[in-house]
Amino acid sequence: MIRTENLTKTFALRKNQPPIQAVQNLTLEVKEGEVFGFLGPNGAGKTTTVRMLAALIRPTSGSAFINQFQIGRDDTQIRRSIGILTETPGMYERLSAEKNLSIYANLYDVADVKGQVEKYLRMLGLWNRRMDEVGSFSKGMRQKLAIARALLHEPRVLFLDEPTSGLDPEAAKLVRDFIEELKSEGRTIFLCTHNLDEADRLCDRIGIFKSRLIAVDTPANLRQRLFGRRVVFHLRALNPEWVETLRRFEFVKEVTPVDNRLLVRLDEPEQYNPVLIRKLVECGADLQFVGEIRHSLEDIYLQTLQAEE
Repeated sequence: MIRTENLTKTFALRKNQPPIQAVQNLTLEVKEGEVFGFLGPNGAGKTTTVRMLAALIRPTSGSAFINQFQIGRDDTQIRRSIGILTETPGMYERLSAEKNLSIYANLYDVADVKGQVEKYLRMLGLWNRRMDEVGSFSKGMRQKLAIARALLHEPRVLFLDEPTSGLDPEAAKLVRDFIEELKSEGRTIFLCTHNLDEADRLCDRIGIFKSRLIAVDTPANLRQRLFGRRVVFHLRALNPEWVETLRRFEFVKEVTPVDNRLLVRLDEPEQYNPVLIRKLVECGADLQFVGEIRHSLEDIYLQTLQAEE
């Protein structure tokens, strides 16, 4: 659905200044129906990448294919087949929400303009404000209207650049729920966001990017690769001998005592936790409960960027 091969974008500066390579040799494939999170710091080249994939600017070198259309050759077809939400979407502020969407629906040659406009205004909770000027809308309402605009022509591929940026919690949740609904419909979503908790919840895979692609995988696999898995055994009291007892198991990689807890690093805790629990009970331990330390996507993101630097 989205495929790039060594996609590169270089911006020329003034004379006697070296060019800036905003995107370096990006090779990536996003599958149909996948929500792909594109994460990176400000100035990393994320928006430049989206603009190339949306056929808004030409790459310096490399190639990209969207819905089997090639960037630079089939740009009109690409623009017709995708939806895009930019970080700062522009609207005709003196026109109503309904009129704004009608204009764009006609540009996309939507067959049932009135029906599609009503469908998405209702879906995003804007129907009662359809006749109001967009200039009177809050940022959250404008963002929802911009999402509706991106969906009017029912594209199978969506590019969303910071869809919940600056929204209050209620509006952000509505947008996230809407993305979940689009995901359930099998649409392919390319999501740029600084909200790492949002990316963790929504994305099937993530790519960490800083001019070039540093890491790409599912959040779970990246956690496993960077941190492994750690189980915490909460005890009424800790006997130091139990530390050595657990270390004797071949599948245990590390045991760390902390107050009345044992932190155990191991793979496949679902398989081996019962073995460790039985052993601790045999040794006389009073187990209060067992949990697992779950590193956040923020931990993964920062660790990956630090390793790159």
